[in-house]
Amino acid sequence: MHRIYIKNEQKKEAYTPAMRSFIQAAVKETLAYEQFEDQCEVSVTLVDNEKIKALNSEYRNKDRETDVLSFPLLDGEYSDEDLVDGFLPLGDIVISLEKAREQAAELGHNINEEVAFLCVHSTLHLLGYDHETSPEDEADMFARQAKIMKKFRKQEN
Repeated sequence: MHRIYIKNEQKKEAYTPAMRSFIQAAVKETLAYEQFEDQCEVSVTLVDNEKIKALNSEYRNKDRETDVLSFPLLDGEYSDEDLVDGFLPLGDIVISLEKAREQAAELGHNINEEVAFLCVHSTLHLLGYDHETSPEDEADMFARQAKIMKKFRKQEN
C-alpha cells in the first residue's frame, strides 16, 4: 500500500477526478514496475507556470518554466529510522498543469496522459534515476519510462 497525496495549488487548468486517478495510477504503476514493495508516501503538487518557474529558479538556478520538478527525500539506502508512521517518504513531485497542457497539445494527446507521463518520470527520479548524469543513465531512465507508459496505457484502455 502506498500513500499518494495530491494538492492542487493552481486555478488556471481544470483539476478533475480523472486526472487524480491518472496521477495515482501512474505513481503506483512506476513503483510496481520497479518492484518497490515497501509502503511509501509520495506528494504531488499541481501548480501554474509562474510557481514552477520560481521553484526552478530557487532550487535549480534555472530562471525558466519547466514541466515537472522532483524532490527526493532519500539518497538510495534507507532504514526503519526513515519510516514515518510505517511509511517511507519518497519525496515530492511538482507539476505545472499549464506546461502539461501545452506539451499535451504539442504531442497530440490529452492532459491526463501528459500528467501521467510526468508522474512516471518524476517517480523514477524519486527512486534515484537520473537522466542528466550520463548518456547511459539517460537511455536507461527513458527506456524505463517508455515501458511503464506502455503498460500504463494498456491498463487505462
